[in-house]
Amino acid sequence: MAPRLPALETFPPLRAWQRKAMVEYLRRRTEDFTAVATPGAGKTTFALRIAAELLVDGTVEAVTVVAPTEHLKTQWAQAAARVGIQLDSAFRNADLHSAADFHGAVVTYAQVGMAPQVHRRRTMTRRTLVILDEIHHAGDSRSWGDGVKNAFEPAVRRLMLTGTPFRSDDNPIPFVSYERGGDGLLRSRADSVYGYSDALRDGVVRPVLFLAYSGETRWRTNAGDELAARLGEPMTQDLIAQAWRTALDPAGDWMPQVLRAADARLTVLRNAGMADAGGLIIASDQQTARSYAKLIEQVTGEKATVVLSDDQGASARIATFAASTQRWLVAVRMVSEGVDIPRLAVGVYATSASTPLYFAQAIGRFVRARRSGETASVFVPSVPHLLGLASEMEAERDHVLGKPKDREGFDDELLERAQRDDQASGELEKRFTALSATAELDQVIFDGASFGTAAQAGTPEEEEYLGLPGLLTADQVSQLLTKRQADQLAAQRRRAAVRAAEPAAAAPVAPPVPLSAAQRRVGLRRQLNALVAARHHRTGLPHGKIHAELRRICGGPPSAQATIEQLEERIATLQTL
Repeated sequence: MAPRLPALETFPPLRAWQRKAMVEYLRRRTEDFTAVATPGAGKTTFALRIAAELLVDGTVEAVTVVAPTEHLKTQWAQAAARVGIQLDSAFRNADLHSAADFHGAVVTYAQVGMAPQVHRRRTMTRRTLVILDEIHHAGDSRSWGDGVKNAFEPAVRRLMLTGTPFRSDDNPIPFVSYERGGDGLLRSRADSVYGYSDALRDGVVRPVLFLAYSGETRWRTNAGDELAARLGEPMTQDLIAQAWRTALDPAGDWMPQVLRAADARLTVLRNAGMADAGGLIIASDQQTARSYAKLIEQVTGEKATVVLSDDQGASARIATFAASTQRWLVAVRMVSEGVDIPRLAVGVYATSASTPLYFAQAIGRFVRARRSGETASVFVPSVPHLLGLASEMEAERDHVLGKPKDREGFDDELLERAQRDDQASGELEKRFTALSATAELDQVIFDGASFGTAAQAGTPEEEEYLGLPGLLTADQVSQLLTKRQADQLAAQRRRAAVRAAEPAAAAPVAPPVPLSAAQRRVGLRRQLNALVAARHHRTGLPHGKIHAELRRICGGPPSAQATIEQLEERIATLQTL
């Protein structure tokens, strides 16, 4: 028996961007349509409404959804069932066809890549709409891309969805349109775009505060040399990589201190009205994930849910966590993209993966808003590349083909292997041995701006930032961070004045110590942020737009990564505007 057609009148009300995109889709009636929407904006609801419209008017007879993971197959099928569209999430390639009482099936990109001919036959049997969720995954490998193209070329309609419309390689994404720009490079073109800044303005997503932690790190190289460096200071890529990994070592002090701070922030959010707020620790591999789970249990006295691989048991654990009030989830891969746990509000980015794609996918787990005023807080290592990604949270990127790639971070490829087979990155462990690391709150990044000066873990200065109210609008976050920074500086000046007023010692007074490069950068960042805040109050322009305009005029990276000379140039430019 054929399944009943969905009833359009039973659908939940669409958001403005969903209505606009649906009108554009129905107006065009083209085979291919690409919708880019920030994580948490409601891509699933939009796609299912399109599917219902096409089923009801007879344009299509069947729907196939292609998702990145097994867990997302279940999530898609459940969401579709709630609006009257029955999708078979248990379909296997050996089945050849779904049962007659389904409107279609949900499969993974891996399934399609293994047997594209099976899905091509299914697509040719009935007029089919294919929904390609997180379509950039079709470029993960040549076999996947070729398989998707071969399987779904006969489809009547193809709807491509993504929250991160860019990749780190040159594999073209099937069915996505590319246009050549003035620089001669091909860029992906979307038919509908709803970015993070748009969603933040509409209250669809939460403001995200990034709390960046630096600290002293020590390690021993495979040659037996002991090295020490401050995380976040300018260094070579190799030294940054080793200091970064030393900080993430579960046996050091950096991770326990950061986890205590993150749990304290989670408590603030829970006490402020998000009673079920949850936290997520993103690890690089199984071994460290288990170690982080032990650390968080020591900090909180409560066991954490651990998700290590893409299997049926992991999906059940995620579902249980999502429906509970448990505090912490530790994961390697399963929640890096697409998984819907709206109560996640605090994150610890405890992985050395540093591609823009992975970072955006991970941060996307925390942005979904359930009520007005909810905020998210993500704790990150104070690594220049990560700080740049955090500062560019609102940037919209397209997939660019042929652009020279700058390798950032140090073990993205190892992380991908760890995600595929869940093995610890032993290759890295042979290179050096982590000895010790301590944590210190370096800065808070919000709306492209950097706030605060260094504060030792466990001090009242750190608590001032961890204790920010949990229910705030984006404007209130900026105002409070500006005030916190001003209070912190005033307290430092008072302490300096007290020291200066103390009776001089008999010993001769030593000449003032010149400021280090790090201290100068902190002072310049602070001055730049004060000027940006002043311009914001004069013009009403968001802080992020003012910073972006300065970067356009002066060039260079976000202020968290900028050199002393670049900061000085921006300050001088802003003073003339």
